[in-house]
Amino acid sequence: MAITSHDVARLAGVSQPTVSRALRGDKRVSEATRQRVVQAATALGYVPSEAGRSLSTRTTKRVGVMVTDLTNPFYPHLIGPLHDELERRGYRMMLFAERSESAAADERLLDRSIDGVVLATATVDTALPGELSRRGMPFVFLNREAAGAGNDAAVVDNEAGGRVVAEELVRLGHRDIAIIAGPQSTTTGRDRELGFRYALAEAGIGLPAGRVRRGPFGFETGYGNLAALLSQRPAPTAVFCGNDVIAIGALNAAMRDGVRVPDDLTLIGFDDLPMAGWESFDLSTVRYDLNAMATAAAGLLVERIEGADGLDGNRRLVFPPVLVLRGTHRAR
Repeated sequence: MAITSHDVARLAGVSQPTVSRALRGDKRVSEATRQRVVQAATALGYVPSEAGRSLSTRTTKRVGVMVTDLTNPFYPHLIGPLHDELERRGYRMMLFAERSESAAADERLLDRSIDGVVLATATVDTALPGELSRRGMPFVFLNREAAGAGNDAAVVDNEAGGRVVAEELVRLGHRDIAIIAGPQSTTTGRDRELGFRYALAEAGIGLPAGRVRRGPFGFETGYGNLAALLSQRPAPTAVFCGNDVIAIGALNAAMRDGVRVPDDLTLIGFDDLPMAGWESFDLSTVRYDLNAMATAAAGLLVERIEGADGLDGNRRLVFPPVLVLRGTHRAR
């Protein structure tokens, strides 16, 4: 026979609601009463029901995490530290993997089976943050943001990252420069390209339309666009890629076409995924503390869920980028 909270209440000489409050650390329960309830629960071998706790506290201790394509190597490295920090804080993670936003995904995030949401895939014009706010669902942006949403966020300074790449290429003597950027519908794609453009312009170097290619943050974007850039005359001597996965696609296309990196072409990525440092890639790229960023997002969200004191206004944690120079760049 399963032991219930009513059995604990009888043994401890308190009401069943008091048992629930005592076992979840409610400050309205005195320490003496809490100790009596804990002793009774231990003596009976009582294990609180997660479903029952959810009904009594109106919380689920579950957090939804929305990402796009889990085949992209970026997301596992984002999800790992996010999961660990949520677990450390007593929350379980529910993963919502969508290739694009959909009504089904929105409804699953809004059905109150979760306490909050981490948005790691937001597009600039998404309506989801507004709907989450309207329904009172706590959420945090991680890695990407939506235009004008003004919510808690943990992000890298993408514009500064694009700028530091451009400045390094100019310092190395490159003047024929191109970019394979991510989608303009994301802040990561838009702002990295924007910072890159600004820094080139300040150095008196233009970025003509023919030197700009864009696409999803995937291997095929780099693999499929490099040949078109190199067919131009003069061909670019350096290409900035919107993330490491695009850069690895471009590296493979260069190998396919007999283009030597870095002797014939400089390639620089963004994110510094672990594979970027593998000897087979040895990719020069932009690094930021991905683990710290994901951990910070989890903390921001849990504090919102639990109504931490002093949370006036929105909090935006911006992580600085650092250029990591390996083996895919050289002076012109």
